Amino acid sequence: MTLVKVAETSEIPLGQMKAVKLAEKEVLIANVNNIYYAIGNICTHMGGNLAKGTLEGNTVTCPKHKSKFDVTTGKVISGPKIPLMHPKIKDEPVYVVKVEGKDILLEPQ
Repeated sequence: MTLVKVAETSEIPLGQMKAVKLAEKEVLIANVNNIYYAIGNICTHMGGNLAKGTLEGNTVTCPKHKSKFDVTTGKVISGPKIPLMHPKIKDEPVYVVKVEGKDILLEPQ
C-alpha cells in the first residue's frame, strides 16, 4: 500500500473539510468527530465542488443542486433538489485515510 501525504491535521479542523489533489483526482477530506474521511470531491450529479458545500455531521451537501453524501461511506443520501426531476446519481469513491502524527495520508486508486 502506497500512501501519499496530502494535508496536515491542522489544515482541517473539527467539522471542516478540504479539497486536495491525489494523482489526477480531486478528493474531499472531512474531519468528523476528529476522524478523517476521504471521498471524491466532484459531485456525481453535475460536477459540483463538494468542498464548497456544507458539512453537517457526516453529511456533505453539494452547493450546486443540494445532493447529499455521507462522507464516511461515500453513499448518496439524497439526490439533487430540482423540481420535477429525480435523476439517479452514483456514490462517491472512498479513499483509505491514515493519520501519522500530524500528516494525513491517502492511498491513490
